[in-house]
Amino acid sequence: MRRLPAGFGAVRRALGMLTRRGLAASTCALAWACQPVSEPCDAACDPVRSGPQVVNFHGDRERLGWYRQADALAPEAIAAGAFGLRWSSDPFPTIEVGGTEHPSLMYASVLHVEAVEITAGAYAGSSVNLAVGATTSGSVYAINTGCHACRADAGRVVWTAQLGEPSVVERFDGGLPLGVLGTPTIDLETGPPTLYVASMDATAGWQVHALTLDSGEPLAGWPVQISDAALAPVNRNGPARFFDPEVMSQRGALALSGDGERLYVTFGSFWGQAPGWLISIDTATASIRDAFSSAPEVAAESNGGIWGSAGPAVADNGELYVTTGNSPPGSEDAPNVWGNSLLRFDADLRLLGSYTPFNYCRLDAADLDLAGSQPVLLPPLPSVSTPNTVAFGSKQGNVYLVDRDTMIRTDRRPPCSLDPATDASLVAPDPQPHFGEPGPLNVFGPYSDLFGMIDQAKMRSKLAYFEDAAGQPYLLASGATKSAPASEQSVPPSIAKLRVATPSDKAAYLTVEATNEDVVFINPGSPFVTSQGSDDAVVWVLDRNAPRTMSPADPATPRPVLYAFDAASLALLWQSPPDLVSPTGKYVVGTSADGMVLVGGDRIQAFGVP
Repeated sequence: MRRLPAGFGAVRRALGMLTRRGLAASTCALAWACQPVSEPCDAACDPVRSGPQVVNFHGDRERLGWYRQADALAPEAIAAGAFGLRWSSDPFPTIEVGGTEHPSLMYASVLHVEAVEITAGAYAGSSVNLAVGATTSGSVYAINTGCHACRADAGRVVWTAQLGEPSVVERFDGGLPLGVLGTPTIDLETGPPTLYVASMDATAGWQVHALTLDSGEPLAGWPVQISDAALAPVNRNGPARFFDPEVMSQRGALALSGDGERLYVTFGSFWGQAPGWLISIDTATASIRDAFSSAPEVAAESNGGIWGSAGPAVADNGELYVTTGNSPPGSEDAPNVWGNSLLRFDADLRLLGSYTPFNYCRLDAADLDLAGSQPVLLPPLPSVSTPNTVAFGSKQGNVYLVDRDTMIRTDRRPPCSLDPATDASLVAPDPQPHFGEPGPLNVFGPYSDLFGMIDQAKMRSKLAYFEDAAGQPYLLASGATKSAPASEQSVPPSIAKLRVATPSDKAAYLTVEATNEDVVFINPGSPFVTSQGSDDAVVWVLDRNAPRTMSPADPATPRPVLYAFDAASLALLWQSPPDLVSPTGKYVVGTSADGMVLVGGDRIQAFGVP
């Protein structure tokens, strides 16, 4: 494994060498996972687009986590035993900072775009399918996923870009170099194909970059600097402080407006030492346009961090939705303090509405925040009185369904309550066991208002949406049920299928339709669904298989496990053998593309049926 010395110039030179040589496709660890190839592919082979491009966390613009053209991933083919590792890139080069060698890891999800016309390097003039990954070393890799007729070039680097010199952040998983954490986004519709990615530089701090997808070259005028001085004049909920780069965590996936004119970036903080931020960047002028802090907060304390890995949800009408983390205990209904809330914005980051769970004061006090489960916008529901809904989860293990049309503008959270009847979400008419009356749905228990932080947390993942062949809508949830309220030990269920009930002329609500009582997750990423249209659906979850407090860089940390479940019953179809999946960052989510499941860690791996 190549060691990159400290110093940006040396890093860039080393990556340039790798770009010219290409990372050779690794020899498959398991013979049954390989297809024999007699000679390399012609670099000019022309791939044919097979489905929607994966330009965002959880897929396309809808971010439903539902990949509907995955014909090669039928349940019977996966369960038959032939499913496994198809190819792997070489490991990403390690980096040496301050005399210590560190791995380069992906916390971001893999993006995938088909038939990209490459303009530089060894693949210039070729149309290539690209997997795009960004690492904690501040490097971006565009990797060939192969042509449809031949996979010999799969795993080779097409281009790389170094976004600066990463800085060791003591608050980041025990002290690791930090470049990129959040999943980038790709614009294919409003101009030349462009990759947007946020990265931290040792000198400049947090920056947002724009790279050409065909070569990895930076666009003129970029990067955009994210700083307190830049945000203060445009903050719609100030005064608030954007703290030092080593404090602020850009974990959330980036998102674009439908017209591509605005790029949205979210921030929380490491160790809960700052307010959350939602930032809008004008992509035409490469400048910060608007900002919204989760509270008018200048103190170094947790206040509404927007840190969930999925990032904001963007509606067709341009509205944005985010969930936030806890505010300080005792803040209660102080003006403009938006901890533990679902927030609705217009495209210019003007607050349009909010929802806050009835028991938010207890959530604040126990660090049981909502931010880890960023929202999913459900497609319009038929026949019901609440067609426009949004869903998300929480560390408490609850899953919420909210009517978007009733999220009205106020200047504060409602008064604290202990009565679930005062909750404004859409709840089932039947009593919930943990309340003895109707209230929010607890999916991963046992229900507790006191325990659920750090390794006691029950859910930090985004929901996935899909419909069966009859058009019935469902949500898939991944989490970690605990053996007791204060326990860190996970027990089943860890995955649940939630029916979106749509009673005629009444409000929609959620019920648990199925769970798997055999598989146990420790710290899972968000589920996603593959299907052939609405048939033969499969649910996928990548479990990091280790407590949140274990660093991915620790050799003692267990390897992640990739799971496939039948979406109809949640029966287990397949799980990866021990040590097959390479080390990954926290809350990593797989991607489905071109009949494969792509996973990013210390390399990019592709799983599928030969």
